[in-house]
Amino acid sequence: MIHQTVEQLLAMALKVMADRFKAQLADPNMAVLSFEERLALLVDAQHAAMVDKALQQRLSRAGMRQNACLENLDLQVPRGLDRGTIQTLASGTWIRRHLNCIITGPAGVGKSWIACALGNQAARDGDTVLYKRLSRLLDELAIARLDGRQARALTAIARVKVLILDDWAMFELTADQRRDLMEVIDDRHNRASTIIATQVPTDGWHSMIGDPTYADAILDRLVHNSYRIKLTGESIRPRISEPELIHTTGGKKD
Repeated sequence: MIHQTVEQLLAMALKVMADRFKAQLADPNMAVLSFEERLALLVDAQHAAMVDKALQQRLSRAGMRQNACLENLDLQVPRGLDRGTIQTLASGTWIRRHLNCIITGPAGVGKSWIACALGNQAARDGDTVLYKRLSRLLDELAIARLDGRQARALTAIARVKVLILDDWAMFELTADQRRDLMEVIDDRHNRASTIIATQVPTDGWHSMIGDPTYADAILDRLVHNSYRIKLTGESIRPRISEPELIHTTGGKKD
């Protein structure tokens, strides 16, 4: 009967429960626990494994550039970070309200790191996340258009709860790229959240977008319902590359 139970658990893809069940049988201390208590231990172990697997899948699909988490965010470095804003963003309320986050500042001050840390937190909270450099996203949409699958690609992006667009406004858009970007932003407006990381302040986005009508429409959907993080200071890249700043969880301290 024991062998049959283990085989059935494995057949139902409940390997952790099967392993813990066998471990319980081999542990004489388990005899003092009731059936309900032993069952609860098995269920807890399987549930924890499933939650962790789902998180790893979300993080893998997100494709984030850096392994970052908010717990490692150093608020002592003088670069314009506001503790209250970070705590609010960490709560995830802004995602449930379909708001955005715009992170600006010079090169090397941690824009991408903070964007990925927010994405990591969202994934841990159960939200789907997708990280893309803007140029890469627009290239992928152009290829999808040629293959006749652009509508499907746009739908997939629209369904993502948190979209991270890094290196925003680094080049002037073509007419096709403007239309594609407008589709992405409009699909997500008041339906999902977008994180923008860029060296260019919002007043410089018009020249990047290239067309005032498109620029006004895109900024209207992004800027007015966004949390703003304006980073200042010098590059911290040399400091965060030091081995001693690697956190025990595997993420680098920002």
